[in-house]
Amino acid sequence: MTEHEYKTDQRSLFLAGMKASIPIALGYFAVSAAYGMAAIIEGMTITQATVTSLITLTSAGQFAGTTLICAGASLVELILTQLIINARYFLMSISLAQKTALHTPLWKRMLMAYGITDEIYAVAISEKGRLRFAWMMGLIVGPVAGWTLGTWAGGLASATLPTDLVNCLGLAMYGMFIAIFIPAAKKSRPVFYCVLLACGLSCLFAWAPALQLFSGGYSIIIITVVVSALMAWLFPRSEDEQ
Repeated sequence: MTEHEYKTDQRSLFLAGMKASIPIALGYFAVSAAYGMAAIIEGMTITQATVTSLITLTSAGQFAGTTLICAGASLVELILTQLIINARYFLMSISLAQKTALHTPLWKRMLMAYGITDEIYAVAISEKGRLRFAWMMGLIVGPVAGWTLGTWAGGLASATLPTDLVNCLGLAMYGMFIAIFIPAAKKSRPVFYCVLLACGLSCLFAWAPALQLFSGGYSIIIITVVVSALMAWLFPRSEDEQ
């Protein structure tokens, strides 16, 4: 393959990845706008919120991490919370590593790992054949731009719109999470019990005087570990479901 043919092939792969990423990028813009609003309400500047989205690219982890940072939580608490919330990305990275084109350099694999999210993983794992670096970069760059620009737009809106309206729009974040787990809970009893137990423990940590000694970050850590372990024990997945 000549150099011109190689560049043309790489360009085609990149554009194909970008085309596949368009729905993800549009969805990320809307969700990250809610994060940008929430971050400004918590006390971050627009620049801080935008840079956070650019370098982390994780929804639940960012919302939780921003709350902890602005509340003055310890570094240990922040790290443990992020490790637990984002642990699924370890498994996704391992899975995609088996599908990546052979002899892909480490630095390229690291760039690909940076862009792994739930939605990007779902598109990448369903792609036929080996994953090429140029295609993955095309798949990643759109959602990264959507997530970052959405945060900037949401932060800018928070700085210019009336406070009462911003607080109302901030509820979009909770609507997003509700829209994710309600349909799944209706179809699956284990998911329903998981949501119910998590809500119950969250209320317990919020209202029980003895448990109020735990900060928000440690409460998230305890609830996540307890609920996950209990659900795995009560409702193990059969080999057919794997």
